[in-house]
Amino acid sequence: MGQRRIVVGSALALAATLLVTACSGGSDSAGSSDDIDTAPKGEGQTLTVWTYEDKTSAMGIAWEEAMKKFTEETGAKVDFQLKSFEQINQSASQVLNSDSAPDVMEYNKGNATSGLLSSQGLLTDIGPAVKAYGWADKLSSSLQTTARYSDTGVMGSGNWYGIPNYGEYVQVYYNKDLFKKYDLEVPTTLDEFTQVLQTFKDKSITPLAESAQEYPLGQLLYQLALMNADRKWVTDYQTYTAPADFHDANWTAAANTLKEWVDKGYISKSSTGQKAQDAGDAFIAGTNPIFFSGSWWYGNFTTSNKFDWGTFLFPGAKLSPGSSGNLWVVPENSDAKDLAYKFMDITMSPEIQNLLGNNGGIPVAAEPDAITDEKSKDLINNFTTLNDQDGLAFYPDWPAPTFYADLNSSLQELVNGSKPVDAVLDQLQTDYDKGVKEIDG
Repeated sequence: MGQRRIVVGSALALAATLLVTACSGGSDSAGSSDDIDTAPKGEGQTLTVWTYEDKTSAMGIAWEEAMKKFTEETGAKVDFQLKSFEQINQSASQVLNSDSAPDVMEYNKGNATSGLLSSQGLLTDIGPAVKAYGWADKLSSSLQTTARYSDTGVMGSGNWYGIPNYGEYVQVYYNKDLFKKYDLEVPTTLDEFTQVLQTFKDKSITPLAESAQEYPLGQLLYQLALMNADRKWVTDYQTYTAPADFHDANWTAAANTLKEWVDKGYISKSSTGQKAQDAGDAFIAGTNPIFFSGSWWYGNFTTSNKFDWGTFLFPGAKLSPGSSGNLWVVPENSDAKDLAYKFMDITMSPEIQNLLGNNGGIPVAAEPDAITDEKSKDLINNFTTLNDQDGLAFYPDWPAPTFYADLNSSLQELVNGSKPVDAVLDQLQTDYDKGVKEIDG
């Protein structure tokens, strides 16, 4: 294994196997890096930044410091607006096509989100800024995959429309105190994991904190589908290199397992009305001892959990949901683009990246010796393990613009029993095919 920067460096080889076109060739961006002012002065100006990172999260802590540094260096003020993931996800196209667009926005990566907006002309091609600031030198090819999009909005090649400055993945969070109370060990296989779930249910404890209204349950379904999948399966699903079949062995087994877990009480039927934050809060409260979700919860749990807790990768999995983190994007309607680029560059600086890493984030350009927090090291080590086995499989909702909502809707029907497994898979197939056709023709 080659030398790597903290977490990411040359060990990240995902793009080479996932997207054969990833990052090929140079950007044909309009303009030149010579047009970018890398030392803009912003006295009397205000930079509007939208993000959905909680202030207690690693990213929230890091961006708060970045704003202070930005103001010191440019003289500009920052109007920092915290939005929910759903607010930005549902209204991005409308807002970015209006005078209310922010100057910098955190946005989800993938064909259905950043890819769609780029194809609609709503995001700025930031290729000149990438060259002027040297951001490409800080990002491995796999991280660049989600930052570049073709004319039709398919990730992996084309112009730069965003910059990721952290990594992320989905893992299992568990309540160590409750595991100890019931003499449970960290499971290493899916069968052992199921036995843990049953043990808690036998003690009248619903083991899994879940949300079917938002992303957590969709990520669990995808993880179960990935258990016997390979890289080609992921590539076909994410980039349309071959038709995806929701009645194949992987999806069928995943949906049946999820339905079984609901029937056995491992997942509450009330999760149909739960949002992601509700599920996270239930884990924090100690109501549910297990939560399968993203590394972005790590910082919040560090400050909020009143019990001993830990993490592990999903038992027996070689592939799991994960990728670069969300992107900083610059709306085309922004009238402060040089200041926007400066703010983005500050978030990529060693000072901010080190802060991110020491507060439970996964930095892309930190200094290895600067990461001293032990829990943060655990988080980074889990990511490194997953990454070293070429295990980042992106996310289930990425392939099509409306598939996030479609997936959640279908899973709500699976959980509440209004549709049988076959009918749910039929609906997912219809929604997926419709969405891919809109992108790929």
